[in-house]
Parts: sequence; C-alpha cells; structure tokens
Amino acid sequence: MKSTNQTMQQKAATSSGVALLVMTCAAFFAQGYVHSSLVIDGDAATTLKNIHASQSLFRLEVLGWLIIVIMDLVVSWGFYVFLKPIHPSYALLAGWLRLLYTAILAIAISHLVIANGMIQGPVSGVAQQVMGSITAFEAIWSLGLIIFGLHLITVGFIAMNTRKIPKALSILLVLAGFSYFIIHFMYGFIPQIERFTGILELILMAPMLIGELGFGVWLLVKGRKWTP
Repeated sequence: MKSTNQTMQQKAATSSGVALLVMTCAAFFAQGYVHSSLVIDGDAATTLKNIHASQSLFRLEVLGWLIIVIMDLVVSWGFYVFLKPIHPSYALLAGWLRLLYTAILAIAISHLVIANGMIQGPVSGVAQQVMGSITAFEAIWSLGLIIFGLHLITVGFIAMNTRKIPKALSILLVLAGFSYFIIHFMYGFIPQIERFTGILELILMAPMLIGELGFGVWLLVKGRKWTP
C-alpha cells in the first residue's frame, strides 16, 4: 500500500509539473501575446478591427485558454494526490479551490467563444457587443483569480508543513497567493484605485510568476522522486 501511494504521489508530481509548464506556455501565448496585442482597452472599434484581421490568431487564443482549463484540471488532481499525505484536509480544500477557479475560468472563456462567433458574420455594428464579451471574459477571470490566490495560499501553507519542500518555495507560493488575491480583489471591488492597482501588480509580478512555476519545476526535478 505504501509503495502504491508513493507511486501515485510521484505520478501526480510529474503530471502536475508538466501541466504547469504547458499551462505557462499557453498563458504566455494566449494572454501575453495574442490578447494583449489584439485587445485595446476602451477602443471597441480598433479591437474589432484587430480581431477581424487576425481571426485565426484569435481562435488560437481561445484554444490556448481551453488548454489551460484542461491543464488546471490535471493540476487540481495532481496537487491533491501529492499534498494529501502532508495534510489531507488542506489538500482537499486546495483541490476544490482550484476546481472552483477552473470552473470560473471556463465560464469566462465562454464569452471569448461568443465573441468569436460574432465576428464570423457581418461585423457592422457589433463592435460594442464583441468588446462587451471580451470585457466580461476579463472581469470574470479576474474574479476567479481571487479564488486562485486562496488556492496558492493553501498550497503554500501545506508545503510549510514538510521539510522536503524548500521553505523559500513555500513562502513564494503564499506570497504569490496573497498577491493574486489582493490585486484582483482591488480590481473587482475597488475600481476607483485601478491605476494604483496596476502599479502594484507590476511590482508583485515576479512573485506571482515565480511562485507556482517554481513549484512546478521543483515537482518535476525533486517531487517526482518523493519518498514519504
């Protein structure tokens, strides 16, 4: 039984690590490259023009987000299996928080699918509708990232309960989680200080990126050799 559990943990570590790396690449492409280059905040006409001129690229963005959803499901399972021997209750909480975030992200992506459908026909007069769908995607995803932040905080606290996961990595996970939570809470519920929130996001960008990605690399290098 112990050997079976160990094997499951090692498989979970490998699956999660690979999924996190795939997800990171997909996010850099979908959000960092396509979305940021096609979508112009507050300019529906230019956004529609950009998307209509690059329809294949926009569809690839949607595909990228769908890949992220699938990878998130893998990570939800992998984190739960890997962290369960350390703290079963918190591992279950972390898994459910990630699944909830993934469900919210899937709802957000549905608005991009709607926007993609709008540009297949005549585009005259649909600029505001397309922009509305894209804005809905961004707003719903941002709310989901509040849940995602709570997930990372939980994972970080679990990691702190074992000596085998580096303390620096555990602290980075917690810091990343607090960063996601605070920033997207401010975006969603204190829009009056959006400019300040944007500056704070730039400051906290490093721990937000490094926290979970660093854990993914650790899972592939060390976690897959886990011996409870």
